[in-house]
Amino acid sequence: MTTLDAHDLSHNHERRWPFSAATTVGVFLSLCAVSSALQSQSIPTPPAYALIKEPEIRADMLVMAGDAMRGRESGTLDEMRASIWTADQLAKAGVKPFGEDGGWFQWFNMRRTRIATTSSSVRIAGRSFALWTEVTPTSNTDGDVVGTTVFAGDGTDSTIDVRGRVAVITLKPTAEGTRSTINTPEYRAVRQGLTAQGAALTRRGASAVIIVADALGEANYDAVGILQSRGTYNVPGGAPRFSEAMLSGRGGGRGAPAGAGGRGQLAAPAAVPVLFVHRAMLAQLRQDGQGVEIHLKSEAFDTPSVNIIGMVRGTDPTLRDEYVVFSSHQDHDGVRFAIDGDSIWNGADDNASTSVALFAIARAWAKQPAKRSALFVFHGAEERGLLGSRWHAAHPVVPLGSMVAVLNGDMIGQNHADTASLLGSQPPHQNSTALVQMAFEANNRTGKFVIDSTWDRPSHPEGFYFRSDHASYAQFNVPSIFFTTKLHPDYHTPRDDASRINYPKLTRMTQWMFMTGWIVANAKDRPSIDPGFKPVP
Repeated sequence: MTTLDAHDLSHNHERRWPFSAATTVGVFLSLCAVSSALQSQSIPTPPAYALIKEPEIRADMLVMAGDAMRGRESGTLDEMRASIWTADQLAKAGVKPFGEDGGWFQWFNMRRTRIATTSSSVRIAGRSFALWTEVTPTSNTDGDVVGTTVFAGDGTDSTIDVRGRVAVITLKPTAEGTRSTINTPEYRAVRQGLTAQGAALTRRGASAVIIVADALGEANYDAVGILQSRGTYNVPGGAPRFSEAMLSGRGGGRGAPAGAGGRGQLAAPAAVPVLFVHRAMLAQLRQDGQGVEIHLKSEAFDTPSVNIIGMVRGTDPTLRDEYVVFSSHQDHDGVRFAIDGDSIWNGADDNASTSVALFAIARAWAKQPAKRSALFVFHGAEERGLLGSRWHAAHPVVPLGSMVAVLNGDMIGQNHADTASLLGSQPPHQNSTALVQMAFEANNRTGKFVIDSTWDRPSHPEGFYFRSDHASYAQFNVPSIFFTTKLHPDYHTPRDDASRINYPKLTRMTQWMFMTGWIVANAKDRPSIDPGFKPVP
């Protein structure tokens, strides 16, 4: 099989160490790799491994990603229905509840911020425009702007003075190749373009920005309006969202907003109102001096969401207070705008795939516990910005220092039958060489996947390492890795349903995660954190 070679594991793609420091780190990592490899090879495959069965995984998937669950959107009764069902599956497996007050759940509040439709208004050339159907604010920025327009083409001509004016620009086309390369749905490509262009004109001093749709924007206008009307989400009292900038020290700070400048995410929003209008407005808005009145008011409110947490106690009296964490998220995007006649975004691969994998692992683990204890954590509100894991990382049910490893999965049931990715397996994202070596040994003994390392590189356009729940723990120096079979055209669409899952592959991914956890849970020494990975001051 093809995996990362020794050079890939020791070479840091971001940092530049002095020679003596690099030599010391290289020797340390080599010793970690040798030690963990020897430990891994001495730990036999347990009989419980045979309890992981494809028919049970398929049956669980048909329920969890079925239409009756209505897409499991966080903060809704549909999420509660799915969460209760998830807890029931853990109870049937023999797992013990380990949430708050002796139950399965750990509750937290999502803070939702959006433009208040009833308190906001937009007038252009004396006519009122309906929010979200005729004019769409692209962020939750409050603003009261009265002014006149200046047409600035696509916004790239820096000689046009927009200072103190309402700048009108056209949405720049997104290259088709870019969209298909990074698996970005069209509506998401439009939103990324709106955010980037609006921020650029703000930096040039515009008092507000109006962006006129191109052909792609017009085709996706309704979808963008629906999504923007929902607003944004955060988790008061939770950990910050980990980012490339925080890891590499390039700025942004621990409190930087989710998506601020990260590849594959929306850029930071503009500081003034940015409006998106239909293509039919172009002829009128080409004429400078159109009067504009913008009054936007945001509102914020809290909605409960939940993590589901179970535990299997370890058998070794000296090791049972250390925990291997199996991590998934049970939420998805709920009922939204229809694509090809289907409005239920079932989230089969994202992320019922890992959730049903954890059920299978839990059934096997409860029958044959390991030396260390195992936590099974199903995070809520991952799709809203890793909210559940950010809450649990700040308010863990066991001390973070007792978590020997976080084994997170997200989207593990699609694409080529024999390929997978292990994110956090190469610098600068790798925080534990020992854990990575244990995972590679487990792969050699189970799925035998060809490992695609490209998705773990800082240069990858999706910035995928930072977009799942392991990142919330990695930033606190908990050894963490991310199992995935990567993005695909069904991502964040109603087409991501149970019929699209490769069940033999999903079963092998489940076996790989199980065996990795088994090796970690029975090893003499816990995986160590690599020198130099210190994202938290």
